[in-house]
Amino acid sequence: MGRLFRAGTGAAAVCVGVAAMAGAMAAPAAAAKWPERPITLIVPFPPGGTTDIFARTIAEHMRPALGQSIVVENKPGAAGNLGVAAATRAQPDGYTIVLGSVGTQSVNQFLYGNIGFNPATDLVPLGMIASTPNVMAVAAGSPWRTLQDVMAAVKKDPGKYSYASPGIGSSVHLTGAYFESMAGLQMLHVPFKGSSAAIPAVIGGQVDILMDNLPSSMAALKAGDRLRGIAVTSAERSPAAPDLPTMAEAGLPGFEVTAWSGLYAPRGTPAPVVDKLIAAMKQALQSPALKQSLAQGGATPGNLFGADLAAFEVKERDKWGKLIQSRGIKAD
Repeated sequence: MGRLFRAGTGAAAVCVGVAAMAGAMAAPAAAAKWPERPITLIVPFPPGGTTDIFARTIAEHMRPALGQSIVVENKPGAAGNLGVAAATRAQPDGYTIVLGSVGTQSVNQFLYGNIGFNPATDLVPLGMIASTPNVMAVAAGSPWRTLQDVMAAVKKDPGKYSYASPGIGSSVHLTGAYFESMAGLQMLHVPFKGSSAAIPAVIGGQVDILMDNLPSSMAALKAGDRLRGIAVTSAERSPAAPDLPTMAEAGLPGFEVTAWSGLYAPRGTPAPVVDKLIAAMKQALQSPALKQSLAQGGATPGNLFGADLAAFEVKERDKWGKLIQSRGIKAD
């Protein structure tokens, strides 16, 4: 009986070893054939917004390189946390990827008690799709024409002047808080439910300053009789508003803020699949049609991929984490 038992154990060990070897060989084989069916791209925001449009645009332009379509699935909720958390629980086989933003990847973890995932460890960065500057603007009838005008007035009367944003904890709200911190100023933050409510409040004089994503304000800025742009928050001028100086040019050296979005895969996605996705993104972002589409939305194509995007996120988390904690900002 002892011999039979030992023989059986040996046979079982052989079977386990063979199974493990087969599994190890199957993974590269599956990765080599990938993709054999459409890929799902989870967008953690409602359809129709700027970020959703960017996602659909990159998905369309990645198709030729992949030989399969990328189907967008909107899963909005909890400032984007819901959809990203769902993606981290998906099979890491390359057939589910997710759009992440400055909010989901760098800000939300400091605003909410539990976002349902760890952006630093639960996702594999593929590449940045695009970045857009935020903008500081005032009503067309405002006496302020430059950033120096704004800073002089606010410094003279701390707490008197207000700025509008599309909501507490948004990248735009944090842009205003970052401005206060860097310039040593004190303003009153007035949050609204979206830019569509914030812009009229500034135009109507209920709020003094608008902080907004540039694409959301473009129509009112171009009209000229509703809003006057003061400066954009990116390191370089935006091609969508070339006459607007950057905050750094206008008198606040070192100021740089962008709203950005990128693509991510669940942790454990095979490296060959990740490499193919990154290659498809790089090819798509070189498309003149895609560049034109992004430019129409006031965006610049992304140029950070893989490890470079991960390193950029580390800096973003450090900047926004310190700001949020030092100013005691909390989500609703």
